[in-house]
Amino acid sequence: MEKLKAMVKNGKAKEAEAATRELLAKKVAPEKILQEALIPAMDEVGDLFQKGEYFVPEMLVAARAMKQAMSVLRPVFKEKGIQPLGKVVLGTVKGDLHDIGKNLVVMALEGAGFEVIDLGVDAGPEKFVDAVRAYQPIAIGMSALLTTTMMSMKDTVAALKSAGIRDKVKVMIGGAPIRQEFAAEIGADFYGRDSVEARNFARLIIQNEA
Repeated sequence: MEKLKAMVKNGKAKEAEAATRELLAKKVAPEKILQEALIPAMDEVGDLFQKGEYFVPEMLVAARAMKQAMSVLRPVFKEKGIQPLGKVVLGTVKGDLHDIGKNLVVMALEGAGFEVIDLGVDAGPEKFVDAVRAYQPIAIGMSALLTTTMMSMKDTVAALKSAGIRDKVKVMIGGAPIRQEFAAEIGADFYGRDSVEARNFARLIIQNEA
């Protein structure tokens, strides 16, 4: 398990996949692999990022290693009926084609055991509304890199209200031009400076503390 943790932290994707298969072959429970190796590894990656010891490239290669390991575990989870912690819908807002920030949040949430529905880039309010209806997530997360597109976040919150589903989901926002004041102004539940803060907020929702 410690070897698998190190492989994920160091972004060794093929090795992480092989180690996960080896652990399953040794009859280690898939949920144990997730809870005792993969999630702690990604938590450590997030901590290193917040300390300034890891940067975006290190985060992305660790995420790739995590995904390789999870590609082995997911079919086993499905077969055993093991559910994710919760579902979160993420997307970069309408008019914005930047996705690195969003992808980092996807990675952080998946690394913590959440199922992520990724709407990609240029996601308009109706896409978020449709996704909330279809997937019943605990939260939606919106990312924007441009000041010209951040108002789409306000439009999405308004669309959720018009659809009568605003109270059924938490709204998280983030991105370079976003600040806490803007989150309060548009009625978002949370503003995060980075992917680790977003992950922590999603955990608080599950614990009924958000």
